[in-house]
Amino acid sequence: MKLYCLSAHSNKPCNILQFKEVTIMLDCGLWAASVMNFLPLPLVPSQRLNSLSSWMPRDCSDPQLEGELKECAGRIFIDSPPEFGVPASNVVDYSQVDVILISNYSCMLALPFITEGTGFHGVVYATEPTLQIGRLFLEELVQTVERSPKAVLAKHWKTLQHLLPGPLKDAPFPKAWKQLFDAKRVAASLSKIQMVGYNEKLDVFGALTVTPVSSGYCLGSSNWIIASPYEKVAYVSGSSTLTTHPKPIDQNALKNADLLILSGLTQTPASNPDSMLGDLCVTAVMTLRAGGNVLIPCYPSGVVYDLFECLSIHLDTVGLSSIKMFFISPVADSSLAYSNILAEWLSSGKQSKVYAPEEPFPHAHLVQTGRLKHFKNLWAKGFSTEYRQPCVVFCGHPSLRFGDSVHFMEMWGSNALNTVIFTEPDFSHVDAVAPFQPLAMKVTHCPIDTSLNFSQANKLVKDLRPSYVAIASAHREPPVTAPHRSDLIFEADCPILSLNRGEVITVPLKRHKEQLKISQPLAKTIRPTAIRPGLNLATLTSSLSARDNQFTVNVVEDIPQKPIVIEKVIPSGSKRRRGVPSAVQTVELTPPSIKHRKPSSYTWGSLDVDDLLARMSSEGILVAKPEPDANGNCVIHLPKEDTIIQVEVNCTHIFCPDEALRQKLRSILIRSLNKF
Repeated sequence: MKLYCLSAHSNKPCNILQFKEVTIMLDCGLWAASVMNFLPLPLVPSQRLNSLSSWMPRDCSDPQLEGELKECAGRIFIDSPPEFGVPASNVVDYSQVDVILISNYSCMLALPFITEGTGFHGVVYATEPTLQIGRLFLEELVQTVERSPKAVLAKHWKTLQHLLPGPLKDAPFPKAWKQLFDAKRVAASLSKIQMVGYNEKLDVFGALTVTPVSSGYCLGSSNWIIASPYEKVAYVSGSSTLTTHPKPIDQNALKNADLLILSGLTQTPASNPDSMLGDLCVTAVMTLRAGGNVLIPCYPSGVVYDLFECLSIHLDTVGLSSIKMFFISPVADSSLAYSNILAEWLSSGKQSKVYAPEEPFPHAHLVQTGRLKHFKNLWAKGFSTEYRQPCVVFCGHPSLRFGDSVHFMEMWGSNALNTVIFTEPDFSHVDAVAPFQPLAMKVTHCPIDTSLNFSQANKLVKDLRPSYVAIASAHREPPVTAPHRSDLIFEADCPILSLNRGEVITVPLKRHKEQLKISQPLAKTIRPTAIRPGLNLATLTSSLSARDNQFTVNVVEDIPQKPIVIEKVIPSGSKRRRGVPSAVQTVELTPPSIKHRKPSSYTWGSLDVDDLLARMSSEGILVAKPEPDANGNCVIHLPKEDTIIQVEVNCTHIFCPDEALRQKLRSILIRSLNKF
């Protein structure tokens, strides 16, 4: 069993598991934090961004680099369409991947890079919410980037990265960054996904079964069980033990795995989601009371549903029910609609509202009463009529590099009454606002990450009792922001395998058993003999059939032999004339069928080396003194015959250039073994 790590970021995982000759990809996350090194893509031409001065390294005069880098408030940015960090493509050939298992919609955004143009012919499994909401994420990403195109692509800076200042100098694997795919590739990749339900067992080539179970992180999020009849691998990604709107995590299915692959732990281990949510509500109320506006850069699904609910309740409590909330996204209407029809994937509390019948999420009521307005973009019909300040705006993208959030930052950034609140943990708020400096509006960081924290992960692994755990090496050390926090690391009582991008790990698990099926005709011939009370034995002579990773023992049958055809050419005359064909006579020879004979005896047990040496000596074969090793094996050397006999626990190898001597040694060896 081998495990390949293709991602340097454990929260955007992509791993390959090779097990029983099956290649399985576990998630295909897209690392979007790379876009923080690029200038924003404004909806309308920005005089401020266009007037930024170009920057060149002090020790470089390469004319090809001219205009690729711009300086803003002392920091260097790339003036080019944004590029994204994709899984490593030089470790495994994607065309050899048989199955891709998707855990949640945030871990599938690199799917078009994997399945399109790579020769991929496998199948992708995901739950219905993962597919539908993942589609929304991908569509919003493509549309927001494409509507603000840039004509020039910067690429020469990558060859001179060592000359650039930080943080661009320290950007990981920039040569592997790629520009975003288009809508056509998105549609093609999504068409390869097959929807599955929780606890549905899926057969993979007869060798394995894969089963999704609830992870409790978001709608439709899954952990995966990969099992054979005698081995079990549990893949845990993006899980949560908190009580939110998805179904709770299913821990029983994950217990006693031979290997537990753990990814997607919290990116904000020092922050509590509940306290961050409270801080957000307080900050928003203070801003609105002062007459300012609140901008919350967000994704089109996920935590934003909880923000609608909590913020609206808090505004009611403080008497600000008249404040409107705007949700702006190319997929806003679809997102709100899907969240209300996926009842089977919700927690029991949310499901009870559906059967009442009531809307499971409060935002449905907010939309009906007009407190929450949703639009596809800023120029959508009705937006200019409904828009009034002060207000709360939810829009993308959380990086502030493209989407409607860029426009609001340009519009509200010079007013100190306004506030931008960052809730998504994927991006640094300091880096996000860097290209908008100098900035007058207030910046608040309230990261809300419901993934497992380290104490929860440590407890979970202790309860699950796996034989081995594989986890990103970054989780084995304290976070960079809190190097003194030794409690913010992952620990386990079992052996831990560390994952790093580009590395291949051989999992120390050996297969000792395989399941065989006995055919019905063969089963009828079995006549067990009582050896002692409670123990019966029977010998079998059979043929082994291996097909689609299913092994079956059958009755040995005669092997039909194909007739041998001999064509004999008979000349038409003593002298063959040109253009006169020769006569051809065909003769068929049918050989007799070959019968398989049962062996006269069966050997069993370990080899007695002393008995073997005595028998060889009686046959006149002189040997050197056996050479034992630490594993209980030994080597018998016949120097005169240039022959070596290697005796192991379960087998014996004879290396002999003389065929007659080899057969003689084989006969002596068989006589030394126990028989029945």
